[in-house]
Amino acid sequence: MLRRIVSTLIVVPLAVILIALAVANRQSVTVSFDPFSSASPAYAATLPLFVLIFALLIFGVLIGGAAAWIGQTKWRRTARKLDGEVRALHQELDAIRRRFASEPPPAALGTAIPPPIP
Repeated sequence: MLRRIVSTLIVVPLAVILIALAVANRQSVTVSFDPFSSASPAYAATLPLFVLIFALLIFGVLIGGAAAWIGQTKWRRTARKLDGEVRALHQELDAIRRRFASEPPPAALGTAIPPPIP
């Protein structure tokens, strides 16, 4: 319940800010993908500024996420290796428990511990 309240307290103001950004930046901009001819580009897109901002934001998040994922490759590999070792050790422990559970406990050798001397 607390998590839901905190999420609402974060998401609602963020949504208001994004809507305000979109309303304030409705003017159209031309984005040219031709570095050689600025007067008549081979490909240009005219779109509202807020669409460009949101698209670049999403693109940046995707690039950052991919970079973080690639950077964590070493840790994921180590985690997989250690998980395999833990599984093997659990199987070995289960086998040892089964082996000793089926054997009767060793009989006492007949030597008792003498009582302490007062």
